[in-house]
Amino acid sequence: MSVKFTGQLVAPQTTEIKHNSSGALIKTTAPVDNGGDGSCFSPTDLFASSLGACGTTIMSLYATKSAIPLENIHFEVEKIMDTAPRRVSKIIVQYFLKTNCTEEEFKKLVAAGKSCPVKVTIQNVVQIQESYIRV
Repeated sequence: MSVKFTGQLVAPQTTEIKHNSSGALIKTTAPVDNGGDGSCFSPTDLFASSLGACGTTIMSLYATKSAIPLENIHFEVEKIMDTAPRRVSKIIVQYFLKTNCTEEEFKKLVAAGKSCPVKVTIQNVVQIQESYIRV
């Protein structure tokens, strides 16, 4: 499967990216610590937060497919940067699942979340620390 995006510089240090099939737009800007104004997500912010979004999406899909009761998921992401070279070195994600599912079903939801394509793609390059908390 192939998905295409287009992007352009719309202001100094600010890009706009279009999801071609839906038309959805995202803006990014350089972070304050790298000379930007920090008014939007930075590209590395999107990179790190996509791990939380991906895990959440996969768990939701699995819950629906498996008829596991799942009322809500929210997540918190912390991105840790290295300076030389400048890169994302660690991503910490906490998932908070509001569910009254069984312990066995909860383990299956966690396993589904851990299989998300973003994690599989980056797990050998970026240190990932995840926790799954039932609320």
